[in-house]
Amino acid sequence: MKNRINHRGHGEKIKRSISLCALFLCVLCVLCVLCGRSLFAQTQTAHQRNRYDISLSLDFDNRTYKGTERVRWTNRGKHATSTIFFYLYSNLRVPGHVAPPRTADGTQTSDEPRLEILDVKSIKDNAELDYSLGDQETILRVDLNDSVPANGSVEILIDFKGSVPEIDPEETGLVTHVMQQVSAAISSTRELRRPRDINFRCRGVMMMGSAFPMLAARDGDDWLRRIEPNIGDSLVTEIADYHVSIDARADTAIYSPVPGEVAKTRENRAVATFTAENLRDFAFVAGSNMRAEQRQVGDVTIRTIFRPEHEAAAQRALNIAANAVRVFTNRIGPMPIKFFSIVDAPLVATLSSAEFSGLSAIASAFYLDFDSPAVRNMPDLILEQRASVEESLEWTVAHVVAHEWWGATVGNDPAREPVLDEALANWSALLYYRETYGDEKAAMALDEQLRGVYKLYRTFGGEDMEASRPARDYRNSFQYAAIVTCKGALMFEALRKLVGDEKFFAALRKYYTANQFEVAEISDLRGAFIGEAPLEQRRGVSRTFDRWLSSKNGDEDIAPPDPKLAADLGLPAKANGKGDHNVFTPFSKLGKFFWQQMIRIH
Repeated sequence: MKNRINHRGHGEKIKRSISLCALFLCVLCVLCVLCGRSLFAQTQTAHQRNRYDISLSLDFDNRTYKGTERVRWTNRGKHATSTIFFYLYSNLRVPGHVAPPRTADGTQTSDEPRLEILDVKSIKDNAELDYSLGDQETILRVDLNDSVPANGSVEILIDFKGSVPEIDPEETGLVTHVMQQVSAAISSTRELRRPRDINFRCRGVMMMGSAFPMLAARDGDDWLRRIEPNIGDSLVTEIADYHVSIDARADTAIYSPVPGEVAKTRENRAVATFTAENLRDFAFVAGSNMRAEQRQVGDVTIRTIFRPEHEAAAQRALNIAANAVRVFTNRIGPMPIKFFSIVDAPLVATLSSAEFSGLSAIASAFYLDFDSPAVRNMPDLILEQRASVEESLEWTVAHVVAHEWWGATVGNDPAREPVLDEALANWSALLYYRETYGDEKAAMALDEQLRGVYKLYRTFGGEDMEASRPARDYRNSFQYAAIVTCKGALMFEALRKLVGDEKFFAALRKYYTANQFEVAEISDLRGAFIGEAPLEQRRGVSRTFDRWLSSKNGDEDIAPPDPKLAADLGLPAKANGKGDHNVFTPFSKLGKFFWQQMIRIH
């Protein structure tokens, strides 16, 4: 399904603007981030952790797969239970979703992935288990034959099959990404994440972000058994160990959060096997035209996975990621996951990156090589933005690396408190700049990557909001970026200035160490900073949290709307989020500030 933009009835006028079309070809604005997957967990030994033994058979050409998973679940509640719940994220559908019409031969096609349950058995006695599907087939309920006592475990076997859609390459191109973001800036169109965003095949790459049933999380004895679509992540699941084998065509490379062993089984088939501990999910990508290079940073291996035409940008991403790991390890603490990959993936518009445990994808649309013939032949209007485009990619790589600290190691509920991983990851990107380049460049990055995004959002009429709201309260990626990832990140700068570097980093390290492999809440973060602050500053720390997260002081603390920029854009004199947006002046007249902000990837 092609991505359309709603310009409140004035789309044709915008399309007629030659200058605007030129902008669409070069602007790299994606102000959205698929929050790092933050999942509930508890510190556990290997025999206490949940475990998945998964075997998949992948039909790359037909975009289908079959699988079995042997799941060991440990009851860490206080009472016995005879019911287990699983998430079937691939079956989630946003409100109003309409399946594509049937083809000429009567086949029902789908633009969304699908996950079907075939059978559920008990490992103990191979007995069939009763199961049912609920909440529009997004929740699997398994009824056990015997109760599992507190601290007891049970093992079950699930047979399943699935499919993923083929994404139109136009949905993943630079023009579509930019049009989507401009649409989000000038209108209040509602955006929701869809399963197809992370489960698809496109441009010879298959991404599998949630290919199998995943155990639902529990809060005490209560199962968290509802998936709601929103602008951020929806799933909350527990940490687990994984042993995954994937049977595929021999010429299909499989990349997962950890390196695997490949064994040829029969003609034109091979099995890739992966073993990993303490992951919050298990995503993988597959393709026949993909390459990988890696680098060692201490005891952590960094890998870049890419298509050959994007080699230059992928190499640069590898260098940035290696530096980011050094910075975060020195300042925050060691990363328990010892293997991390960045993937060049054809993500759809509205999604610039997707973060999982040990693996993050960045949209291929932004892997630009300005020295390549394809880019050198573009208009000067595009080529003049090289420095800003490359800096934007650098910021994004640092951001996704930071999610291995905030999201993968320290978990949180991304739907309820997205500021805990998104804002911290964005502030960590600023830390990377400060430690790598010094205070002067860090100050520029702060103005352009944080203050500038909020300022542009307000100039376009977006309303200031509390950064502590759940993800469902934010309408689109532009608003989410301005309020959660940028306004939230600036709170940490305010805290750093209040208590000083020594106390600030002591509190951050304390929070990180205390919450490894657990689910953190905002009270844990607040408590770490109050605990490290001198007695006379503790009230100020508490007020800083309240001011930045629970109040609407963005215009005073960050920047008010820019009337001159609004006039250049042809926006109403008073930015109010409403009104007629059909009075755009040619974008070629816009100033440096607008260019810098609209090419940011967040």
